[in-house]
Amino acid sequence: MPGQTPDMTRIRRRLAVLVSAVLLAAVTTACSSETDGGLPPWHNGILTIGTGPTNGVFNQIGGGYADVVNRHLPGYEALAPPTNGAGENLQRLARGDVDVAFTFADVAADAAAGKGAFTGKPVRLRALARVWNSYTHLVVRADAHISSVKGLRDLRVATGPKGSGTELVALRVLTAAGLNPDRDLDRTSASLSQMTTMMGQGRLDAMFYTAGLPTVGLTALFDQSPGRFTLVPLAEVLPALYKAHPDVYAAGMIPKTAYGLDRSVETVAVPNLIVVGEDMPIELANKLTELLFTYRPELAAVHPEGGNIDKTIAPQTDPVPLHTGAQLFYAAG
Repeated sequence: MPGQTPDMTRIRRRLAVLVSAVLLAAVTTACSSETDGGLPPWHNGILTIGTGPTNGVFNQIGGGYADVVNRHLPGYEALAPPTNGAGENLQRLARGDVDVAFTFADVAADAAAGKGAFTGKPVRLRALARVWNSYTHLVVRADAHISSVKGLRDLRVATGPKGSGTELVALRVLTAAGLNPDRDLDRTSASLSQMTTMMGQGRLDAMFYTAGLPTVGLTALFDQSPGRFTLVPLAEVLPALYKAHPDVYAAGMIPKTAYGLDRSVETVAVPNLIVVGEDMPIELANKLTELLFTYRPELAAVHPEGGNIDKTIAPQTDPVPLHTGAQLFYAAG
């Protein structure tokens, strides 16, 4: 250019070479990161997992899953705060407060269809996997001599945290037994820890809780008061549940060894799902699904239900469709 000295020209050329070198280094670093297995950070690399109450199975395994993500997914940090469980997790997923949610298949079906607590507000969710089943515990005072759901009429009954998956199942079980949950009994909404405390203090006659086996909060209740509490069988309500809510519930069994009881109890089982929003990147959803199976022994070490995550059953997430990233994982064998 006119007016430039040879020294100025050399300086400009050196600056140009320096800028090119910096840009090349940045591109090389980015490519190297992807080659090493890193993923472009979504949501700034922070993943929040919706779990459950602190003494429940969702919270225990959810915490273990967060640890797996933190150790084995470069570029991401996972948090697993306690929540009220299945229902609240999907409400939070809809609001963007969580990125991954543990939930029940019945709650997820309502959320996807915009029914029940989600009426008019369907949640655009996708599944990573079907995991273990949750089992409905109807815990009663042994001295109340309650042998069926119908025996709860006019008694003090807690149905779990308000808006939770436990509450949804409890209300449906009561209705299937011909009881009106709000007219035929003295109903309370409370957390698991609140319910077990109230049972221990004699302020409740019965409580519902739906979770994997065993549930720590219930184990403590039975261990602290041997013979004082028992479980009521729920097989009698299954035909009505099947009719009212087809393809959601199944017959289940709580073995006597789970809580040191004198007999096993037939009950209602509901599949559990791990779900995400449909906008989660395919690569991330694929990797999160892979981690469930690659590090299943670590999840089993946190709680026995972690070992029940089965790759042959995991893709069976109806009525919630699989995320494309999860589909790719299962298709790869």
